[in-house]
Amino acid sequence: MSDDEQTERIAKRLARAGVASRREAERIILEGRVRVNGRVLTSAALNVGPKDRVELDGKPLQEAEPTKLWRYYKPIGLVTTARDEQGRPTVFEKLPPEMGRVISVGRLDLNSEGLLLLTNDGALKRRLELPSTGWLRKYRVRVHGVPTDEMLEPLRRGIQVDGERFQPMKITLDRQQGANAWLTIGIREGRNREIRRALAEVDLAVNRLIRVSYGPFQLGQLEPRGVELVPARVLADQLGAEGKPGGEKGGEKGGASKPRGGARTGGRQGRNRARR
Repeated sequence: MSDDEQTERIAKRLARAGVASRREAERIILEGRVRVNGRVLTSAALNVGPKDRVELDGKPLQEAEPTKLWRYYKPIGLVTTARDEQGRPTVFEKLPPEMGRVISVGRLDLNSEGLLLLTNDGALKRRLELPSTGWLRKYRVRVHGVPTDEMLEPLRRGIQVDGERFQPMKITLDRQQGANAWLTIGIREGRNREIRRALAEVDLAVNRLIRVSYGPFQLGQLEPRGVELVPARVLADQLGAEGKPGGEKGGEKGGASKPRGGARTGGRQGRNRARR
């Protein structure tokens, strides 16, 4: 293969090196932080090849490492940003240093917990976040109230909240537990605080939210703050020969055992908190 055939967009090169997602890489380029062969870039509309010298903030861009994906149990109280304007602790401050620089696939808000996928490859992050992948994200949700099928039906059909249309959710009522009830909810888009906002529309207040799967990748037996590398063969299998996610069909195959049901998801600590 010739050098010309190996060229790629500069933003993709940055993403593959784990600098940021492709969109974030384009912003970095516009800030004048990237040089190619000594020239400061002012546009992301450039292809680079293997022999081009790329620098970020005056330092040579590191060679792209093999793509890696980790499963991480995000606990309550951490924000999913690299830096927080309010000085709150972040997910990335608590990770083992040997992981190197990683970025998250999607987010979980401060008061949500459970499975968060982390990767060293910005291009993979973008690919896994695209709505077109169709991957189902499943959550165990505890709500205050007595939900009925009639109350939940608008969410199953698709609901509009504050002018924003949410796609139909997959919802099952698992059990009533005193003044609270446990639901299992599946969504495909993952908009900002989507589940909390949708349930509030039908007068149900969320008091615990645990993501238990993202496509085929499962929370499994991870404890809070636990992190495990997805085996390379599993990652290759789930992304397919062309690097595209395999959709819901692969949802039970992923990089870990299937999560245990009910409030037990996430291991011993999850069980203890759920009983409170």
